[in-house]
Amino acid sequence: MANTLIRHGKNDEVLTTERCFIRERLNDSSVPNISVAQTRVEPGVTTQLHRLTVSEWYLISSGAGLMEVGDEAPFAVESGDVVVIPAKASQRITNTGSVSLVFDCVCVPRFTTGCYEALE
Repeated sequence: MANTLIRHGKNDEVLTTERCFIRERLNDSSVPNISVAQTRVEPGVTTQLHRLTVSEWYLISSGAGLMEVGDEAPFAVESGDVVVIPAKASQRITNTGSVSLVFDCVCVPRFTTGCYEALE
């Protein structure tokens, strides 16, 4: 069996217009069925209200926040939680803690800029 390596260069964090930092972990056209990005939200920041045309999961690895998904009441999230975000559901997250809120965003199929719609 052959091994495959997908290298994204330095893989630096990028500050986005969504008011969070993104580090792509896996987002390659050779793997169209999934993407993974690490997201970091600074204390007191609320990300831009938006929706995606793909399904998404937030895997919270550190920090604490308040999550909004669709018409659901906002709910608290913390390290170890997984947030399920259906395709086309509005979403945003607020860092309610004193340290960075860090989570992986897993998108199925793969995230592209055409999937994103700002709602603000």
